[in-house]
Amino acid sequence: MMNLQPSDPPSIGGYPLLSRLGAGGMGQVYLSRTPSGRLLALKTIREDLSSDPGFEERFAGEIRNSDRVRSPWTVTVVDYSPPGQRPQWLATEYVPAPSLDEWVTRHGPLPEAALLSLAAELCGALQAVHQADLTHRDVKPGNVLLARDRPRLIDFGIARAADDPRHTQVGGVLGSPGFLAPDQAVGGVPAEPADVFSLAAVLVYAATGHSPFAGPRENAHMAALVYRAVHEAPDLQGVPPALLSLLAAGLAKTPAERPTAAELGRQLERIGGRTGHWPDACPPSLATELTAHEHPTDTVVDPQSGPRPDPRLDPRVHPRRESEPHPQPHPSTAPGAPQDPAAGETRVNTVLATTATTATAATTSTPVTPERRERRRPAWLTVAVTAVAVVAVAAVSVASYAGIRGSRSADYSSDAPKPKPSPSAEATKPATPKPNPIPIRKTLRAPYDLGVGQSVRTTKTKLVMQRDGNLVITDKKDRPLWAARTFGTGNTARFQRDGNLVVHNSAGKPLWATQTSGNPGAVLVLQADGNVVIKSGDTVLWNAGTVH
Repeated sequence: MMNLQPSDPPSIGGYPLLSRLGAGGMGQVYLSRTPSGRLLALKTIREDLSSDPGFEERFAGEIRNSDRVRSPWTVTVVDYSPPGQRPQWLATEYVPAPSLDEWVTRHGPLPEAALLSLAAELCGALQAVHQADLTHRDVKPGNVLLARDRPRLIDFGIARAADDPRHTQVGGVLGSPGFLAPDQAVGGVPAEPADVFSLAAVLVYAATGHSPFAGPRENAHMAALVYRAVHEAPDLQGVPPALLSLLAAGLAKTPAERPTAAELGRQLERIGGRTGHWPDACPPSLATELTAHEHPTDTVVDPQSGPRPDPRLDPRVHPRRESEPHPQPHPSTAPGAPQDPAAGETRVNTVLATTATTATAATTSTPVTPERRERRRPAWLTVAVTAVAVVAVAAVSVASYAGIRGSRSADYSSDAPKPKPSPSAEATKPATPKPNPIPIRKTLRAPYDLGVGQSVRTTKTKLVMQRDGNLVITDKKDRPLWAARTFGTGNTARFQRDGNLVVHNSAGKPLWATQTSGNPGAVLVLQADGNVVIKSGDTVLWNAGTVH
């Protein structure tokens, strides 16, 4: 992080600027935060780009495209500038982690176990991008963050729908030399095979410390890198034998000869490259560096460090400032349509998208445009929501003592040993029932219902169906960490037998869902680290991203 400069504004779009994170190809990147303290990476757009005719429309379209990618490996768009505002800006969730480029520059190539895990995770990331009918177009080491739980593929600033023939920058070639596919370098419309080529080049860099088209410690000119990618064979010296043939196939000059991201993922699995093992496979020294990355953020989000912005701007507690259309019911949920006889529940496939914090949340059925915005909620509503949350906590406490709240299918577990009473104490003790202590971790099995004002909680986290209709995750002090942004009297939530967590309105119509249907037996877990996930076996299907 770098200090703000005198020329930097104190805030942008109502979000305070805390420090500089760096400069990208499109503009300056700042560290910012929401009123409740969740960190944001806020990118401003260079004035020369904003003044380009048609750029604003392309920028808004690309944000919508980026917001379509919901996966554990990508960061979520939180907010962006309204039409006509200068500078234009984009706020995403912030991941305090070094990039692959930074790590390899300081520490050298990754060991083979970490390399296999990284390859599998990035294949998963690309599959998520391609399943949304997008191409990333700039997969490079600087756009891979080595986070604690899994790597993240970031910077969809030039992502484009796969069927859109236009370039982001008129007359320009997209991508980064050294990692740019030959078909992309010669001016063709980048498609999925170009992303696979770039991914293979990134993995060669992670294995050797240099691009497959630049020698060790060679500072090759951009034109030379592009020429070699188009005309010369890649340098794969130093790549582990287990990965050699896979990366060579990914670096094929002809797009049709490259495997898809899904095919590459299956081949990696055969040689031990699986998703979900990054925390165990990553270099041990990465944890130390991650702590160093996180420490400055602990300081800047201290509530005593300065004035906070208007709490009505918090996009996690209230809906984003752009208005969103009501979701249309999926054909299977229309009146008179047959229901799933096995689950006896409506499958929700068309729902509102969640806010910034979850990586695998639901996607919108209709893209949200920055032109469609609604007024901010009045201050009295924010106060009312807070008051209701306090009342809900008290109500839940009473209900939990009586053992009547929610479903009885929750499993409790605690890492702390429980002391055993002495026999004499047992004999003299009155035979009165004792309430269950609040668990460190809680596992919910379907079906599990949260009615109006009801909640389920652990020592760190609470999942509450607020009386204003919003499904919210808070910390133990009732500070919001995540919200579904569903408002309306009488809303309820249900974790269904098919593995889907759904918010319904009072008429029973779905308003939001995690899009995890088709996974009977899945569980909803409030983890000891504060995160809330939906899991099927060892596979995480949905991740709220509320570790705290």
